[in-house]
Amino acid sequence: EALGLFTGIGLSEAKARETLRNGALSALLRRAVLQARSALGPALDKATGTLLYNTAARLKDPKHLGFLVGYIARREILTDLQLTAALEYVRSHPLEPLDVADFERACGVGVCITPEQIEEAVEAVISKHRAELLAERYHFNMGLLMGEARNQLRWADGKTIKNEVDLQVLHLLGPKTEADLEKKPKVAKARLAPAEKQKVAVVENGDMGTETQSLLEQLRGEALKFHKPGENYKTEGYVVTPNTMALLKQHLAITGGQVRTRFPPEPNGILHIGHAKAINFNFGYAKANGGVCFLRYDDTNPEKEEEKYFTAIREMVEWLGYQPYAVTHASDYFDQLYTWALELIRRGQAYVCHQKVEEIKGHNPPPSPWRDRPVEESLLLFEDMRKGKFGEGEATLRMKLVMEDGKMDPVAYRVKFTPHHRTGDKWCIYPTYDYTHCLCDSIEHITHSLCTKEFQARRSSYFWLCNALDVYCPVQWEYGRLNLLYTVVSKRKIIRLVETGAVRDWDDPRLFTLTALRRRGFPPEAINNFCARVGVTVAQATMEPHLLEACAREVLNEQAPRAMAVLEPLKVTITNFPAPKALEVLVPNFPADESRGFHKVPFHQTIYIEETDFREEADKGYKRLAPGQPVGLRHAGYVITVQNVIKDVSGRVMELEVTCTKSDVAEKPKAFIHWVSVPLACEVRLYERLFLHRNPEDPSEVPGGFLSDLNPDSLRVVHNALVDSSVRSAQPFDKFQFERLGYFSVDPDSEEGKMVFNRTVTLKEDPGKA
Repeated sequence: EALGLFTGIGLSEAKARETLRNGALSALLRRAVLQARSALGPALDKATGTLLYNTAARLKDPKHLGFLVGYIARREILTDLQLTAALEYVRSHPLEPLDVADFERACGVGVCITPEQIEEAVEAVISKHRAELLAERYHFNMGLLMGEARNQLRWADGKTIKNEVDLQVLHLLGPKTEADLEKKPKVAKARLAPAEKQKVAVVENGDMGTETQSLLEQLRGEALKFHKPGENYKTEGYVVTPNTMALLKQHLAITGGQVRTRFPPEPNGILHIGHAKAINFNFGYAKANGGVCFLRYDDTNPEKEEEKYFTAIREMVEWLGYQPYAVTHASDYFDQLYTWALELIRRGQAYVCHQKVEEIKGHNPPPSPWRDRPVEESLLLFEDMRKGKFGEGEATLRMKLVMEDGKMDPVAYRVKFTPHHRTGDKWCIYPTYDYTHCLCDSIEHITHSLCTKEFQARRSSYFWLCNALDVYCPVQWEYGRLNLLYTVVSKRKIIRLVETGAVRDWDDPRLFTLTALRRRGFPPEAINNFCARVGVTVAQATMEPHLLEACAREVLNEQAPRAMAVLEPLKVTITNFPAPKALEVLVPNFPADESRGFHKVPFHQTIYIEETDFREEADKGYKRLAPGQPVGLRHAGYVITVQNVIKDVSGRVMELEVTCTKSDVAEKPKAFIHWVSVPLACEVRLYERLFLHRNPEDPSEVPGGFLSDLNPDSLRVVHNALVDSSVRSAQPFDKFQFERLGYFSVDPDSEEGKMVFNRTVTLKEDPGKA
């Protein structure tokens, strides 16, 4: 019967069967067809059938179905254009009753466009573009004529306009010639230089800055299909109650229509690279749209929270370049949250339960035998929980709802006899994430609650709880997590790495926590650029570390001044040194742009070069120093030639005696090498990937577990490296490019007389890692 009903309105049998497989759609379409047939009779034309199908398929709130079908049946909505306007109107006016006159104006009901009006509109448009039409003839963009005519006559039939355009163009130009039928040659587009592509000047708060284009462009204005502040009800799935519009009006009065986001970390660990995306998304979306972002600590689990995590989290947010509008804590609202919990019980939406944690784990736990206990009883028991009359695990407060993932009655409060770092011993019951998060968002009048995809299953409970208490309900939007290969980021696993001595601490430069990346020398701009390139995607993004390293090279190439360092020193004595004491050599901080200044390094009779820059025998293709093969010294203006090789008793080369010649008179050497003279001793730490496999947590890839996958060569310490004296005053986290070696950052372990450098990245990507 249903199949015949659907094919009777013009659907193909295949389309009708496909529709029947969608229970909700087929039920709506059946209602629509039966209503239309009762008004128009059993035979419905295909145009009416198409409108009915589109109404059933696109309508978000089924309560308006009969209202819209009535207009279709009365031939007052005749085109898809009108239907689109009607659907948008009912979506943006969720409360009953609808203003019928306003609805009809918005949908063009009763508007009659005559053929004469269409003819006049097309004539006006063609007259406007007459010169271009005569010049370009049929190569002119006729769609432009159509669009301008439709703008003048919004409710006119598109086919009729097209026919009139074709007719009048033919009258003006005559039939197409052979030249008209030839394809229009393509005009080559001017290409942006790579630097222009990557960066664009952006005015932020009156200041001209340089931002990575993709991040702000992804987040600004209409780039994301997010609702405007105060238009929460336009979001698919948003639940509208009789109080919604009044609450939104109050919300707009408080915020002034400002975008408000929040970054809500738990202060029980250090932020990692995945959090960098969350920080960029939350703070970036607010910044790009003239709004504000709160830093709110989700401090509802005092057992795991430590002051050092609070401090480190804020430091990392500010290090990435963002300033919170306000720093708040979930604990700021404990009194209000408790008051609302009492109200939830009074409304019959929450109850005290005595099931054990083990009993309610998983997705199919047995229903609580206490779900229907009297309200007064739950109020008394909840008060007993607050007074500490129940032990941990003996009682919880649960909410009466089923979540999207099927989990039933999530816990709102549990007993924990642990002093809180901010509230002390005031509370022995603490709220859960499911209870706290949406209500804190409501209190702070957040407009866009941005969270990762795993929280999608909590969206229904988010809306449910705000509406159950009749408080302002923000909108939760989900995006995909950012993960990296060859690493672990879970707090539990990083703690295991620290406990087993695999890494030193949360800021060990082999990790991908933000503190570790900072210590290794990654600039915050590189991390932000990386997040921008990953993009604001709904799907989870799992990226290779070398992509982050490439972002670091781009930034460090512009930011890190050059210096010279030698990791494996070989002593070189210049026997004909041209001065009785050390000379001073000017070295450009940035050789590609000498306007950015110079630094001085001493050039003495004794210098040090890399052991690998000398060979006793020059193989084919080897261009550096060897007997009979001179090399130039970078920046010094001299070429050196080996005269004598001094070895120890084992035959190892210990020193070279060389002569020097000024570069302008010497034959041009095959290569120039770096060197140091009167250097500073330093320690250099060279890092490789911490894990051997791409997915160390995947049992199919690493059956023995992630601790069995540690790379034994992830850290090599060079204890007796030498660096030129220009870096003497450098402070922790200062960055340099050591010429020919890579980018390095001063480690906080540095002390007077012994600097320590971490290699951030090599100068070029290792092809084996790509």
